Amino acid sequence: MSTQRLSIRAYNFASRVPVVGRGAFSAAFRLASPYFLTIPATVESVEPGRAVVAMRQFPWVRNHLGGVHAIALCNLAEMAMGAVAEASVPTTHRWIPKGMSVEYKAKAVGRMRAEASLDLGPLADAGREAPVLVSVYDGAETEVFSAEIRIWVTPKR
Repeated sequence: MSTQRLSIRAYNFASRVPVVGRGAFSAAFRLASPYFLTIPATVESVEPGRAVVAMRQFPWVRNHLGGVHAIALCNLAEMAMGAVAEASVPTTHRWIPKGMSVEYKAKAVGRMRAEASLDLGPLADAGREAPVLVSVYDGAETEVFSAEIRIWVTPKR
């Protein structure tokens, strides 16, 4: 039995289809957690330990100052966290977000790219917390936002 989750296998399959593969995977991933439909995001890459999710600035994610609003950045970070957690946590375990700390570093304008990393380490029979680190960059490669999202990982019983 494979310990690789269906989502990573689906991404690997979809990424082989030129042009529409990543878009189709991203749409399915966003539908699995419908709140992600509030942001125009695409999963650009996902592998155990790392995921990249991007979004463009549209009017519905704009704040009164003309930048990407705070909750859209949080949603982007959470989507990247979900992608890396799904790719990293083996099927013998499950995960759920436990907490989130964020820092707004600069005005977020234009296309945003969220990079999430997770070093899961060895898993035990008891549950444990694991931090997912997310950095969001604008088109000029300026880090505009960062987050630490703590996930609770437990074995399936």
